[in-house]
Amino acid sequence: MTTPDLPEPTERTEAEVRLNRLDRRRDKIRREIQENREGNHRVPTWVLALILVLFVAGWAYLILSA
Repeated sequence: MTTPDLPEPTERTEAEVRLNRLDRRRDKIRREIQENREGNHRVPTWVLALILVLFVAGWAYLILSA
């Protein structure tokens, strides 16, 4: 069994690898921002705010009642 002559892959430099990683990260951040702007959140913002208020109130109660 012989394999067809395939060109050898070129080696990537460290700078190219970093640039590709940076580009992927930028794309991921752009997608995430776009999704957030669309407003299709799984948990409404008011629910998150309510949980935060309850957490802070409970923490304050524990500190002040001790």
